Amino acid sequence: MADVPSNQTLSLGEKTGYAVGDTASNLYWGVFSGFLIYFYTDVFGLPAAAVGTMMLVTRITDAFTDPMMGALADRTKTKFGKFRPYLLWGALPIAGAGVLTFTVPDIGEGGKLLYAYGTYILMMMAYTFINIPYGALLGVITPNTQQRTMLASFRFIGAFSGGIFVSQYTLTLVEWFGQGDEKLGWQLTMALYGAIAIVLFTITFLMTKERIEPPQKEVTPIKRDILDLFKNKPWVVLFCLTSVIMVTITLRGSSGAFYFKYFVGREDLIGNFLTVYMVSLLIGAASAPLLTKIFDKKKLLVILMSAVAIFSFAFYFVPADQIWLMFTLHALIGLCLGPKSPLVFSMYADTADYSEWKTGRRATAMVFSAASFSQKLGGALAGAMIGWTLGALGYVANQAQTAGSEHGILLLMSVTPGVFAIISVLVIRFYPLDKAQMDSLHADLKYNEKGSH
Repeated sequence: MADVPSNQTLSLGEKTGYAVGDTASNLYWGVFSGFLIYFYTDVFGLPAAAVGTMMLVTRITDAFTDPMMGALADRTKTKFGKFRPYLLWGALPIAGAGVLTFTVPDIGEGGKLLYAYGTYILMMMAYTFINIPYGALLGVITPNTQQRTMLASFRFIGAFSGGIFVSQYTLTLVEWFGQGDEKLGWQLTMALYGAIAIVLFTITFLMTKERIEPPQKEVTPIKRDILDLFKNKPWVVLFCLTSVIMVTITLRGSSGAFYFKYFVGREDLIGNFLTVYMVSLLIGAASAPLLTKIFDKKKLLVILMSAVAIFSFAFYFVPADQIWLMFTLHALIGLCLGPKSPLVFSMYADTADYSEWKTGRRATAMVFSAASFSQKLGGALAGAMIGWTLGALGYVANQAQTAGSEHGILLLMSVTPGVFAIISVLVIRFYPLDKAQMDSLHADLKYNEKGSH
């Protein structure tokens, strides 16, 4: 397998090739974050409370599939590496599952709910099958921690580029494909996204290389890999941190459509509002390598999430007619949240090194599978909170809302994510690794001039 010196800069082509894999993933994650709850309530026709429960219950499946997928990927051996082949094997299944999830069957409410559960579980299993190996790939392309931050930054530029496309064009494509039939429009839009994703995942497969291999003697039971995670303090802190931050992100992202449709009364601004947010996230992600040259990762996260809390609380006081102020605060929150993704995922790669240093074993995909699960857990908790809150306050789709329901939507966009941003600041303070420790750790692991050991 090809090697690279530990101090060598990765090529622009490889960084870009890796990045477009998350562009593909965010053709789905962007839809989940911005439109899924809205789709299930206002298009699919499910009660908000039932959708909230479904968001949480389906994550129980991921509690098992994510670590199982991590263990499978870690034990995969092909001439193309451990993780890259899954980009080819998983592309068609995720495309098919996306279409099924956004297909509305002509059956009763009970049958539709069962269909929603089944297809959404299938969708998330397909997402796990391809996204766990994709995330783990970051940990084996290079051992250099700054290059990992750069690669993660490219990754999330790709991710937010996909999110921008989804935010700006999804509702337009639904209208164009549907020609008055919104259900058909969603189905055909997801078919288009699936075709694009297949091409992008193939590009990532062709343009990346795996360079770090575990010791050849390493044969570890899956149970031991899982137990090693819970003995890895940096990983435990990151797991909790990622879940909390994802609650913050998903609350705002998934509430935006409801906020503009019912609180502001400007449904036409939903796409622009989400797009401004995604552009801000992209700019923030692109700034991560520069910011980490100025601040330690841990300190930087404290600063950024503190700012997110302040701006989120300020959003509560914005009048419904102050559109420019809504967009400005939303953009500022996006700028602060943007660096979080490359920072945290480069830190996950560091925790994989820490685990190998501590145990003598490497389980990169297991580490990243848990990262994926923590993201999905945070998103699920946020989705459940949105559904339950709307249901409790009397939300009825496609009708004028009560004062209580409108106020609940406002809280979901402002105060509630602000509280979780504060919680994330408290969690970050327990993260123990810094640059000096990572340099010492890599020296102990004896990464040689070819980047392997």
